Amino acid sequence: MVDAPLAPPAENLGLLSVFKRRYLLKLLVQREISGRYSNSMLGVFWSYINPLTQFLVYWLFMGKIMGADHGMDNYPVHLFAGLVIVHFFTETFGAGTRSLLGNKGLLKKMAMPKEMFPVASMLVSLYHLVPAALILLVVCVFSGWQPSWETIPSLLLALGIVMALGTALALIFSLANVFFRDFGSVVNIVTNYIRFGVPMMYPFSMIQDALGDKSWIYLLNPIADAVLLFQQAFWVGVTPNPEATATKHLPENLWVFGLVAFGASLVILVIAQLIFSKHENKIPERLT
Repeated sequence: MVDAPLAPPAENLGLLSVFKRRYLLKLLVQREISGRYSNSMLGVFWSYINPLTQFLVYWLFMGKIMGADHGMDNYPVHLFAGLVIVHFFTETFGAGTRSLLGNKGLLKKMAMPKEMFPVASMLVSLYHLVPAALILLVVCVFSGWQPSWETIPSLLLALGIVMALGTALALIFSLANVFFRDFGSVVNIVTNYIRFGVPMMYPFSMIQDALGDKSWIYLLNPIADAVLLFQQAFWVGVTPNPEATATKHLPENLWVFGLVAFGASLVILVIAQLIFSKHENKIPERLT
């Protein structure tokens, strides 16, 4: 017998509660990573093989066979830089959408913030980003990379946009997927559009030529801004004349659009958290 007053259960503060339980979040991330590579001979090396094979497919068919390089300098780095950040977003979005249904056993047995699972999915995707980014970095170094003062800020801003927006959409769609399983298929459609709706396989200058003064509409897509920032961090520095490349192939106000995209992604994340918190009590009964 313990002579102590009864304490109310810990208040769920949404995403704040998730990061207050960092140890549990770490266990979930480790569980997801180890589960993905269990009974695999190559294990974590698949994190290197997958982005390389995707890059080779896009480069071979789009760059060589279809001639989609548009005469750009070092087109493979332009393509691979876009592919790395797009894959980070699509994996966060897709895995996060499936996270609640995939962990319904834990949700029924343990009392924990339900936001834990979409956030863990984002961190697992971030873990898989590292090998691809290392490959990109090595390619850039061997291509005569000339980093500038914009390299690190562009990299961090691009990652911030994708982390915030990917987590926000994962929260909303994981909740919706519990109520209506159709949302898993909706995610596949959206991710297919994302791959062609960002300047990855083609330069932004092509959009400028097509839309002219209205090309700013294209930049309302935060993932397009993240791709351009990632290309500014890596691809621009491997071209013979980085300043001329940036002038020709990047929007003039990229930093403004990038910062606005990051702010908008944070606002969407707050809205997603409010929606999730309003309906999360109904999740357990829908998982039966």
